[in-house]
Amino acid sequence: MWAFFYVNLLVYFMLLYSYFSSAVPTPLYSTSCQLQGQFHLNGMHKAGNVVLGGVFQIHFFSVFPDQSFISEPQQPTCNGFDVLGFRQAQTMAFVIDEINRNSNLLPNVTLGYSLYDNCLELGIGLRAALSLASGQEKKVVVDETCVGTLPVLGIVGDSASTSSIAISTVYGLYRVPLVSYFATCSCLSDRQKFPSFFRTIPSDAFQVRAMIQILILFGWTWAGLLVSDDDYGLHAAQSFQSDLVQTGGGCLAYVEILPWGNDQAELRRIVDIMRKSTARVVIVFAHESHMINLMEEVVRQNVRGLQWMASEAWTAAAVLQTPHLMPYLGGTLGIAIRRGEIPGLRDFLLQIRPDLQHNNSHGNSIINQFWENTFQCRFAPPPTGWVEAGGALCTGNEVLENVKTELLDISNLRSEYNVYKAVYALAYAIDAMLRCVQGRGPFSGHSCGNLQRLEPWQLVYYLEKVNFTTPFGDQVSFDENGDALPIYDVMNWLWLPDGRTEVQNVGAVKESFKGEELTLDEDKIFWNFESKQPPKSVCSESCPLGTRMARRKGEPVCCFDCLPCSEGKISNKTDSMECTSCPEDFWSSPQRDHCVPKKTEFLSYYEPLGIFLTTTSLLGTIICAVVLVIFTYHRSTPMVRANNSELSFMLLVSLKLCFLCSLLFMGRPSLWTCQLRHAAFGISFVLCVSCILVKTMVVLAVFKASKPGGGASLKWFGAVQQRGSVLALTCIQAAICTSWIVSASPAPHKNTQYYNDRIFYECVVGSTVGFAVLLGYIGLLAIVSFLLAFLARNLPDNFNEAKLITFSMLIFCAVWVAFVPAYVNSPGKYADAVEVFAILASSFGLLVALFGPKCYIILLKPERNTKKAIMGRETTNS
Repeated sequence: MWAFFYVNLLVYFMLLYSYFSSAVPTPLYSTSCQLQGQFHLNGMHKAGNVVLGGVFQIHFFSVFPDQSFISEPQQPTCNGFDVLGFRQAQTMAFVIDEINRNSNLLPNVTLGYSLYDNCLELGIGLRAALSLASGQEKKVVVDETCVGTLPVLGIVGDSASTSSIAISTVYGLYRVPLVSYFATCSCLSDRQKFPSFFRTIPSDAFQVRAMIQILILFGWTWAGLLVSDDDYGLHAAQSFQSDLVQTGGGCLAYVEILPWGNDQAELRRIVDIMRKSTARVVIVFAHESHMINLMEEVVRQNVRGLQWMASEAWTAAAVLQTPHLMPYLGGTLGIAIRRGEIPGLRDFLLQIRPDLQHNNSHGNSIINQFWENTFQCRFAPPPTGWVEAGGALCTGNEVLENVKTELLDISNLRSEYNVYKAVYALAYAIDAMLRCVQGRGPFSGHSCGNLQRLEPWQLVYYLEKVNFTTPFGDQVSFDENGDALPIYDVMNWLWLPDGRTEVQNVGAVKESFKGEELTLDEDKIFWNFESKQPPKSVCSESCPLGTRMARRKGEPVCCFDCLPCSEGKISNKTDSMECTSCPEDFWSSPQRDHCVPKKTEFLSYYEPLGIFLTTTSLLGTIICAVVLVIFTYHRSTPMVRANNSELSFMLLVSLKLCFLCSLLFMGRPSLWTCQLRHAAFGISFVLCVSCILVKTMVVLAVFKASKPGGGASLKWFGAVQQRGSVLALTCIQAAICTSWIVSASPAPHKNTQYYNDRIFYECVVGSTVGFAVLLGYIGLLAIVSFLLAFLARNLPDNFNEAKLITFSMLIFCAVWVAFVPAYVNSPGKYADAVEVFAILASSFGLLVALFGPKCYIILLKPERNTKKAIMGRETTNS
């Protein structure tokens, strides 16, 4: 969408250039330019030899039938009539009519206007502004002297900052002046980007906002509001409530309308509310007469201890500054602000009449649309089915004064007053230019500008010099940035010791480029309290650190309870609306006012469980070493030699590795320990079980060889074949581990699933399939060993140790079958503890079952560790 916008903008740059460049005399180029496209927009027009443009928001919505700038665009459909926007446009028409009747301003010049509706749409507003700058004539012929009047000399608008930025970006290229009446963005003060932009409105510095700034300064978040029963008071109440919510400056404890006249019952009720309320600040938008009646009741009920804030209507009311009332009104803070009035505007609005002859034209269609919206009728021809549905036809003779419409409500003119000043600023600038004396002008060669040879930047020069006073008494001028900066005084009612009263200036509210700035000399302010300090006016006390504000149901937002933050959340400032969650590795302190690092847990060597498992692992390793020493020392005895000593030594080494690999499951996990622990575990146990499997197969082969004709079977189970079988089976597990680590490596992981206030450091397997294959391969070898040993359990004892292997494999399988569910259901470090326990239990089972009886015979029954004893048992068995 933005790309489309900028393309269209570029096209219009070219159109504008084609027009403005026609003012440069050069015989090499054509002396005419042709408009490439014409927009049909809702507008109001009045002829004049000098035309001013205007862009206003008269509708809320718009629909584009055709978005093309190159082709002939169709008229956009605008819906939702904005009466206030229409009144702003009519204000400009009224001001131009008033200027034309003024013989002292622009004599011999008739001002006209071309006003367009932007439909609250950037694209339409830009079309309107470009149409004003380029004109609506399809072909413009300029002679060699470049004599001619620009389509418009200046534009009033737009209301929105966004539209003003877009229009000023284009207008600034040619220095066409744009005077906005409602754009408040401070970015528009950048003279480098917007050299021809001016405005008659400050950045939202109205009287209400000034009062809110005072409330915020003194921390008064709980106040009462009293208003007069008229447009002035009711509009002020509406504006105050909406602005107060937007700024978050506080809440209103009550809003009461002061009655006209001395209605004692109503005044008694209002003062009773003030007396019972916890709000110590009372803001009053009312006239002197209201305050006189109100204060009589305040004195009657003796309601003291209130801080009054006065609107401009009674800030300087001398009738209230009496010794009788000053004990109650002393210390009042008032703000002196001026709102605009435009005499004769209402009469002008009452003269509005529809255009019956050109109802369907674009010329003055806005007036007809207003008429239809106001009187709920339609001009002929009406929409299909309108009359049948009971709709009325507009006659044009309807009387505006007989209907209730915002158009005629001119009691609170703000944006209209800014339009009034903007039009007069342009008029005074043109008037100053026309009064210039040749030879004494401000331009090159002391020349002057004139309507026939006017350059837009010349009018910008005169706008920068504008300085006039409105009939309402406001001085209008622009600073170096094109801004009008109003200043509002803050007044204080001082009650002197001798009984006299004085209204003193204690500060000001002014508009700056940073926004609204409130300056108060607090040392000068008189506070009518014993403490001589500002009062405290809050509905609820501030929430301390570690708590958040929770609104009370059915009460204003300033009335709240302070709830402690939940676990894992903190608030490190007072009056926090929400508690902030701590970062992932942190948890809330007991006071909930700061985050502390979470406790980290893993299977440590220093905790009791870790010490026990480490001790058990080292104990198993030592026992393996002792058995290995025993077997090495007695390697020539029949018991060692008869039980395949080489495989026994390999089995003892693998068991020692099994005990040692359990140590890798303890300590803080890292990438290399996570990868090594499972690889070491898998390879060590496969080596162990492979030795047992080969031993079992050798036992079966030896027994088969002892039978007639079975000697040939031993050639397949020589020493080389045994070592090769163990190596081959182990290499398969090594390949499984390598593939697992490469494809989906185990890695350290911070687990907060089980407890929010602590972190369990653990190793995630990475690939569940890889872990399952590793365990499955160990299980497969164990089951095969168990089955072979079980089949050979009844063979002669002196030929094999099948019964011991059967028992050891039964223990091994039982341990690892129980391991799986225990591992899955163990949280955090306890899963590692379960795996370590399974490793140690199965390793001890193999060690004790396979080598316990042998060590018993070798160490305690040496008489049985002889070939004769073994062979004797064989003979007996035979």
